[in-house]
Amino acid sequence: MTVRASWNGAVLAESDRTVVVEGNHYFPPEDVRTDLLEPSDTHTTCPWKGVASYHSVVVDGERNADAAWSYPEPKEAAAQIAGRIAFWHGVEVSES
Repeated sequence: MTVRASWNGAVLAESDRTVVVEGNHYFPPEDVRTDLLEPSDTHTTCPWKGVASYHSVVVDGERNADAAWSYPEPKEAAAQIAGRIAFWHGVEVSES
């Protein structure tokens, strides 16, 4: 199964190696168009995953603030998503 994340007409990520946690597909960084991501100052904390870092998605001059996140150094219970990137805020994630 291939999973694709797209927004504003651009494919942000495509992979057959996502890890699903709490209904979110976490893409390996090598399968993500990181040139379309800009770091954000936003961080949140999950009690069992740890601290999430966010990125804004930028496509053709349009910005989707904090639409991607990752756990660079997750807690042990979430080690399988370390460094992987997930999407929300209108980013379409589909399976085929």
